[in-house]
Amino acid sequence: MPHPAIRRTALLLAATAVAVATAQLPARHPVRAQLAAARVSAGAADGRHTDLSDPHKKEIAMRLVSSAENSSLNWKAQYKYIEDIDDGRGYTAGIIGFCSGTGDMLDLVKRYTRRKPGNVLARYLPALRKVNGTDSHKGLGPAFERAWRRAAKDRKFQRAQNDERDRVYFTPAVRQAKRDGLRALGQFAYYDAIVMHGGGDDAASFGAIRRNAMKKARTPAQGGDEVAYLNAFLDARTAAMKTEEAHGDTSRVDTAQRVFLRAGNLDLDPPLRWKVYGDSYSIKR
Repeated sequence: MPHPAIRRTALLLAATAVAVATAQLPARHPVRAQLAAARVSAGAADGRHTDLSDPHKKEIAMRLVSSAENSSLNWKAQYKYIEDIDDGRGYTAGIIGFCSGTGDMLDLVKRYTRRKPGNVLARYLPALRKVNGTDSHKGLGPAFERAWRRAAKDRKFQRAQNDERDRVYFTPAVRQAKRDGLRALGQFAYYDAIVMHGGGDDAASFGAIRRNAMKKARTPAQGGDEVAYLNAFLDARTAAMKTEEAHGDTSRVDTAQRVFLRAGNLDLDPPLRWKVYGDSYSIKR
């Protein structure tokens, strides 16, 4: 096995070679994004960069989102959370804010029912199908809320929430961010955006936010500066938030993500200190 110092030198040379090769390609060359991703991977292998797929960094991401969604760093306590926050999406519930009006709550209960037929939420599948796309509680109501909190004690339902969060939000966000050449902070910015705005095609969706940012700055994969691009992305994100009254408070961007960006903490390394809705939070390690 090679000596660690020799291995680190080899990785550094590989990363440098990738960076040089990337710089020699036209901004929108199809290979450029692949080389940028390779550059991030080389940094991760050398311990210089760790992306959000790392278990510790993923835990940090979950706690950051929970501070904004639930005013708590204890994201695992949110499996039982359910309420209507009057944002036009019906019930919001669980660790990532699955909504009865947007289809992801329906998909979650369907997943849970495949794994555990006859569970306490299965009887509400017809009602969830009918209210999808609306803010209606018809066929749900207090009985459904009680059933949700009861199901939240079940490990299978907890795992179903984790898996749907990853399938719909976390994995697509991290994958796209890595393609764009972004490190952990950028990956988190994408993840937080897709959690709130979804991955659809409307003017306030994650896709629209990313497109609007790319009109102002190039991604690192296109040869752009990472900080400049992330500033453009966060500008586009806050603009999208302000189009919805329920999301008009942009502190989860202004006094959290921008704080990390201004500090140059592109790897989202602790200690981290931030505020959301005026409340202060910290992660020490």
